[in-house]
Amino acid sequence: MNSYMEQTENFVLHTYNRFPVVFESGQGVYLKDTDGKEYLDFAAGIAVMGLGYHYPGFDEALKGQINKLIHTSNLFYNVPLGDAAEKLIRVSGMSKVFFTNSGTEAIEGAIKAARKYAFLKGGKPGYEIIAMNHSFHGRSVGALSVTGNPHYQEAFKPLMDGVRFADFNDLESVKAQINEKTCAILLETVQGEGGIYPVKKEFLEGVRALCDEHDLLMILDEIQCGMGRCGEMFAWQAYGVKPDIMTSAKALGCGVPVGAFLLGEKAAANSLVPGDHGTTYGGNPFACAAAAKVLEIFEEQDIVGHVREVAPYLEQKLDELVEKYDCLLARRGMGLMQGVVIGNGKKVGEVVNAALAQGLIVISAGSDVLRLVPPLIIEKKHVDEMAEKLAAALN
Repeated sequence: MNSYMEQTENFVLHTYNRFPVVFESGQGVYLKDTDGKEYLDFAAGIAVMGLGYHYPGFDEALKGQINKLIHTSNLFYNVPLGDAAEKLIRVSGMSKVFFTNSGTEAIEGAIKAARKYAFLKGGKPGYEIIAMNHSFHGRSVGALSVTGNPHYQEAFKPLMDGVRFADFNDLESVKAQINEKTCAILLETVQGEGGIYPVKKEFLEGVRALCDEHDLLMILDEIQCGMGRCGEMFAWQAYGVKPDIMTSAKALGCGVPVGAFLLGEKAAANSLVPGDHGTTYGGNPFACAAAAKVLEIFEEQDIVGHVREVAPYLEQKLDELVEKYDCLLARRGMGLMQGVVIGNGKKVGEVVNAALAQGLIVISAGSDVLRLVPPLIIEKKHVDEMAEKLAAALN
């Protein structure tokens, strides 16, 4: 294992402080390292592996597409593109979709669509977007510009201008930022990196009302909290508040890099046109075959229904741990996107490392939150195993 890690450090740019483990294989909700040790995965590749590892039928669909066609470019049609698009539009209730390679690129596309909408309406450039403090939307310059955390931004300024920040779940804060240049309001339905904070219903409804009143586009980032993780196909569906634009990625491809931004009827009809936006790889046959199969499995196996069934048990077990251990201060979250606040002299990094030693993979969110985003296929027995391993780590 040390030789693999050394090889990586010698040749890969050091932008991650990786944990000292080399994973080699996975099955179901477990990973194995190169020494053969097994780990219960409650991180799912940062909420990516919604179906876990080697879910029946998924590998076969990918292999089948490899045997047919991997890439053609967007100068031509391909079969999986239309299939994935139809399935995604049906489950989201949106109007049109643009496939990207990542969540960050989905955010970039959403920003462009919102600004083009305002440009067509007002006839001039210079429109602004309201984003949220403590948000996270990606690492490119555009996505960093709407990420409300100076820690990520400082070294890369000047960033994209025309961004104002409001406080999440504080409607008056949002109202104070609206002016004649505002074109959109962007937020995560559940803040992820910011500490696992679900949006409040009255706040989401209030933002929707403000957008309707001022003819602004409401953009919801569902990259981490979407695709069934919060008990609905997309988290906003639990609130009954539909966005004008939404972004998706992570579990959309369950390990295959694919993202998307989706537009409602108004935004789709009055924003991007040929020549405004493009991508070489986005929407290629392989990525779309993955997305189409994921969406098919979600529907046929009722993955969202399973999340609704197992999530309360996960919440119960985490609440019991919070009650038992003084260093666990609180639990918050939605569905299978849960966070536990670490304090009283303990650091979240210490807990993550101790859990890894026990064969449990968990990750952090923000500076003091233990994040649990397991594969959506976990059973109650896996929740019990997680609780035992986490307790052993805390002890």
